[in-house]
Amino acid sequence: MFAVIKTGGKQYRVAANDTITIATLEGEPGSAVTFGDVLLFTNGEGATQVGAPLLSGISVAGEIVSHGRDAKVIAFKKRRRQNSRRKRGHRQHHTVVRITGISA
Repeated sequence: MFAVIKTGGKQYRVAANDTITIATLEGEPGSAVTFGDVLLFTNGEGATQVGAPLLSGISVAGEIVSHGRDAKVIAFKKRRRQNSRRKRGHRQHHTVVRITGISA
C-alpha cells in the first residue's frame, strides 16, 4: 500500500514507515503532521485510485523527526579575461518526516 502526496511543490511516493526529506514544515520534532493532498493511492490488492487532481477521503499521517539544512550549493560565475568573478553559497532548510500510516 502506497500513496503519492504533494507538499512543498513536489510529489513524493510514500508508504508506511518511510522516511522522507521535504521542504521545511512548521512544528517541533515529535509532533504529528497530516498530508491531505493525495494524488494517487494503491491498496495491497492492486486497486489504484487516481485523483483529478486530488483524492478526497484519503490522508497520510506522519511524524516530524528533525529539522536541518542540506549541503552547500555553490553558484560561481566567471567572465573570462575581465577579472569578474561572483561566488554565492546557499543551504536549503529541510524537514525529515517519518510516515506513520495512510488512512483511506
